[in-house]
Amino acid sequence: MYSIGELSRQCGVKVPTIRYYEQQGLIEEPVRSAGNQRRYSQAARDRLTFIRHARDLGLSLEAIRELLHLSENPQMPCTEAHLIAGSHLAGIREKIARLRRLEGELSRVLASCHGETVGECNVIHTLADHALCETEH
Repeated sequence: MYSIGELSRQCGVKVPTIRYYEQQGLIEEPVRSAGNQRRYSQAARDRLTFIRHARDLGLSLEAIRELLHLSENPQMPCTEAHLIAGSHLAGIREKIARLRRLEGELSRVLASCHGETVGECNVIHTLADHALCETEH
């Protein structure tokens, strides 16, 4: 059994986050010791490790909830897990594409800025007037 502090250290998840996951029903409420301290099982540690890894990959709590449900039913086909992960991947790819557009536009603005004063600064002028941008971002 693990105290909340031990669980926090071992899983790399802050104590308030562990409590939040409990409130959200992602982790079962732990048993209490005679001194009313939370005591977590190995299963709770494994579940928290799963949640932490999923969060590190950027999955939403709702997606994690669904994946946890699937993980509790190993006989189910993994189609739903693929759909969840695939949807998340598509979102990541959209964000990457947007970041690349932002990178390109900002690089262009910086490269075209040859002013020596703020009054001549293309960065300032472009930020003040979106029409000076060449791409939609």
